[in-house]
Amino acid sequence: MSHKAVSHWFDLLETFYYHFRIYPFTSNHIRSLKKEPKLYLWDWSEIPDSGARFENLIACHLLKFVHYLHDFEGYRAELRFLRDLEKREVDFLVTIDKRPWLAVEVKLSDTNPSPALSLFKKKWSIPFVYQVVRQPEVNIFAKQVRVISADKFLAALV
Repeated sequence: MSHKAVSHWFDLLETFYYHFRIYPFTSNHIRSLKKEPKLYLWDWSEIPDSGARFENLIACHLLKFVHYLHDFEGYRAELRFLRDLEKREVDFLVTIDKRPWLAVEVKLSDTNPSPALSLFKKKWSIPFVYQVVRQPEVNIFAKQVRVISADKFLAALV
């Protein structure tokens, strides 16, 4: 298959709400990968791996939150992810007016704050930084990162 045909099919499936793509956050101040979007399914129950399914669930809720901020509150909000050339990555970044506002890393059970979260928080002065875990009853603040259970995090969104 040609690259053009595959690209056309991905666009078509996105139009029919089978999946959505999240693109990396780019700026002149960060050496980041300019391409390679991450692909998430609208129906996360189709994903067999529990870690990928959990990340996909959080992606869907964050996208819904970004749409709410845009449609109801009037903000120019976008959902992106952070990745630099050294392969350090943060799963999700919500931007307001193209400025980082909320960073989210998703883990199944690791309550130790991700080093990439702390690095990008410092580099970009991101006001809200969360590591969301699937375990219930987690609410820890360490290394300027809030580690929180998914039920509490999602309840705080729209």
